[in-house]
Amino acid sequence: MNMSKPDHKIIIADTQYLIVTALKSILDNNEGTIAEVVNTPSELHKALENDTCQLIITDHLLFDFNHPDGLQEIKRKFPTITILIMTNSVSKPEFTELTKIGIRNIIYKTADLDEILAAIELAIKGKKYYCEEILDMIIEMGESKVNNDEPSHLTSSEIEIVRLIAGGLTTKEIANQKNISFHTVNTHRKNIFRKMGVSNASELIMHAIRAGWIDNIEYFI
Repeated sequence: MNMSKPDHKIIIADTQYLIVTALKSILDNNEGTIAEVVNTPSELHKALENDTCQLIITDHLLFDFNHPDGLQEIKRKFPTITILIMTNSVSKPEFTELTKIGIRNIIYKTADLDEILAAIELAIKGKKYYCEEILDMIIEMGESKVNNDEPSHLTSSEIEIVRLIAGGLTTKEIANQKNISFHTVNTHRKNIFRKMGVSNASELIMHAIRAGWIDNIEYFI
């Protein structure tokens, strides 16, 4: 599989020799993709400041980021760069912290070649990608927050907007796609959040997966 857009710059920020070597080989075999390896946070910041980069692939637990402040600083200084976490495991508290700072691309190092390439390609496109283990965790976390009361029923239009939100569309993009006003979409969002008893889009999507309104693989990637 080749990246759909040429001349992508990807930085591999990891300290494990086998992982770095394997990733470098995979990326070098993709036409139009340039891969650079860094071993320390200072090397990473220097690389980011000296050249344009679309994607950082890193293990937040092994790379000395001063977690989570280091990752948050990168997201703040370079908001257009996507960070793909490739690690051995992620706990629920770690996932919550990563989500808070805007990390929405996570796979495990046990992933096969097709999943690695899919995760990289979607990350470059600015889309979410969570491996199956993370999706299971998201669903479990969502179920644990649901109380015994059945949530209020959503209309078909509201469910469609939930699907679009899960697809990563902004309020303005949803308004354009559905050919309705920004104000109308914003009103729908407020009503949906009120009916579902949620306070943000992540909680809403967890409920939507549980209810079967969206396909978790399609909308989380």
